[in-house]
Amino acid sequence: MADSTPSTHAQPAKDSHPSEDVQATADKKLPAAAAPLIVRVAVLSPLRRTFDYLVPEELADSPPQRGCRVSVYFGKRKIIGLVIEQAASSDFALAKLKPIEAVIDIQPLLPEPLFKLFIWAANYYHHPIGDVLFRTLPALLRVGRSLPLPKQKKLWRATPLAIEHGHEMLKKASLYKQRALLDELLKKPLTRQSQILKFYTRGTLQRVQEKGIAELVLIGPEKVDLDNLLREQPLTLNPSQQQAMDAIDCHGFNTWLLDGVTGSGKTEIYLQCIEKIIRYGRQALVLIPEISLTPQTEKRFRDRFNSPVAMLHSGLTDQDRLEAWAQAASGDAPIVLGTRSAVFTPMKNPGIIILDEEHDQSYKQQEGFRYSARDLAVIRAKQENIPIILGSATPSLESLNNCENGRYQHLVLANRAGDAKPPNWTMVDLRSEQVESGVANTTLTAIREAIDNQQQVLVFLNRRGFAPSLLCHYCGFAAECPNCDSRLTVHRRRQGLLCHYCNYKRGLLHWCPSCRGDRMVAAGDGTERSEAWLKECFPDTRIIRVDRDTTRKKNALQEMFDTVDSGAPCILVGTQMLAKGHHFANITLVAVLDADSGLFSADFRAHERLGQLLIQVAGRSGRGDVAGKVILQTHQPDHPLLEILIHQGFNQYAKVLREQRQQSQLPPFSQLTLIRADAAHANNAENFLRLARQCAEAIMPASTQINYLGPLPALMERRNARYRYLLQITGERRSDLNYLLSKLVLELEKLPESRRVRWGVDVDPQEL
Repeated sequence: MADSTPSTHAQPAKDSHPSEDVQATADKKLPAAAAPLIVRVAVLSPLRRTFDYLVPEELADSPPQRGCRVSVYFGKRKIIGLVIEQAASSDFALAKLKPIEAVIDIQPLLPEPLFKLFIWAANYYHHPIGDVLFRTLPALLRVGRSLPLPKQKKLWRATPLAIEHGHEMLKKASLYKQRALLDELLKKPLTRQSQILKFYTRGTLQRVQEKGIAELVLIGPEKVDLDNLLREQPLTLNPSQQQAMDAIDCHGFNTWLLDGVTGSGKTEIYLQCIEKIIRYGRQALVLIPEISLTPQTEKRFRDRFNSPVAMLHSGLTDQDRLEAWAQAASGDAPIVLGTRSAVFTPMKNPGIIILDEEHDQSYKQQEGFRYSARDLAVIRAKQENIPIILGSATPSLESLNNCENGRYQHLVLANRAGDAKPPNWTMVDLRSEQVESGVANTTLTAIREAIDNQQQVLVFLNRRGFAPSLLCHYCGFAAECPNCDSRLTVHRRRQGLLCHYCNYKRGLLHWCPSCRGDRMVAAGDGTERSEAWLKECFPDTRIIRVDRDTTRKKNALQEMFDTVDSGAPCILVGTQMLAKGHHFANITLVAVLDADSGLFSADFRAHERLGQLLIQVAGRSGRGDVAGKVILQTHQPDHPLLEILIHQGFNQYAKVLREQRQQSQLPPFSQLTLIRADAAHANNAENFLRLARQCAEAIMPASTQINYLGPLPALMERRNARYRYLLQITGERRSDLNYLLSKLVLELEKLPESRRVRWGVDVDPQEL
């Protein structure tokens, strides 16, 4: 990544001449022609430019500042826009410019450093500035909602009247509930309303208030009490942790890659850094890759700190998300915890950014505005002049390369914290094993031994559902999705077939549509099937399946954590939701049922992801007092990459992959961008990208510095009833690609063919 100069392309408002039904807006008194005040406004639009509007005379004394929302007419629609800048002139005639309707924010919604990040991101990822700004704001702010006032606690207390005459006023036997409430209020000077309503009705509360016996007191956000900041004391760091902690400077910008084996105590370093930052009067932004990690991470923060934690993730209601966003922006929340989009959350006093599991693919947005939260977090830290810690047991090749080039500081935690030992690996050769529902006999014996020893087991299979396909035993017909190039997955509990890409559903097939045979077979293994088999084998043991199907209900994930944390023997059967970040102290055995899925993929990142996934899931074992074991089921026990990973560790594995990438001139040793297009007809997508390549080659011909490949179908060509194609552009220097793309996107917008496809730019893509 490299810095790029922010730039926007101003245009007059769309359909600039007002229609008759909004003619009144044109009749507003405008500034004097000698000194018109113009604002450039970004709106939620696929167009890569801003739009010029006039500031009416009545607003000239307090014009909207950069970062304020305004209400404007865009064509015939009244919408919300965001002011990018003020200008004294426009490239367009004043008669063509509409006035803004209203100013929504007195002060900028976004602080200047964060606003610059939005502009930088729009230019780096070559995405429409309005879409960048609005898609990353809380939904209620996009429609003009005001920021909520700071949350106030509702506390009740007894009045002076109640202290002197309360019991006399409530003598009647029928008022015993009110007397009981009065006694509660007299015992405790200030009582939370939520606590009162656990035992008394709102009616009772209202009646004692009407009698002047109780009164409501509203108390604003509490200031952090630094003398009582900690609920529990920090753990004692081992020498390796202490060395890393001493190296991290919490003042000024620097990027630290905390490369620690699973269970090495990275979280404790995060917590102690956050404590320092809060004591400095600043805030910490902590990013995690997936919502499934939220309950456990939040608990660790709340157990350690006596201060508010603002949560930001997709599982919140719009109102809750807005309130958390406002808490962070006002500085009332010293700790801000969230998933990918939380990187855009404003903070009044930013002090540090911590990004856990930095290698995780979930930090890259895969639709629309295709940004990398990891990369933007580094840019934001640089602009805010604060430190950033990237943590992982399996760092990405890009981050390791940045350490090699001196851009990041490399901190290594080679040993597990406490007395925990690294797990022992065993490979099970599936070619010589009897296997039932994905579980080999050797694996089953190991599971039984762990359960007999009152231990817990994690069985990992990255395929949800009962079976990945439904086949006809007679003719080989396979049930396929009508919208995607994929087979339908059998879900036994739902009694149906489901596409995991477009969510197409249909009932189970009992007859073959091709040969009318009556023997349809569920082929392959998914988490449902393995769960059912293990329940047969261990009828007295709790079997818990953890995948997207079982964690849809609110609090389902937390209930699972509570069960595991109880320490009772159980078997977890799950997908990659269980593979990262979780701390399960009582799991001693991890069984990976299929280690071969990433060995033969056409995606050049597949081997990197396979190694990361296996190390991460193996790291869930042996985090307590008992040494962990990992069983790897594979048809390729002699594969050289598996041998390196198991016997030499991830660092050597990553070194081999980096050498392969360098020889092939693939990222991180080159800069890669994709122009993506999808359409209802394959020809439209392919033709558009053929023209895109011609435009690109006219701007910058193919050479040793720039290379073009395609148009090519995506690895899954048809998805959700649309055909997906891509044009691959590879360059040696980021500056060359930035120049090319800045010119190319404007040319592509002009093509008539662009109206028949959905297209976009994917800078630093993570999947093909």
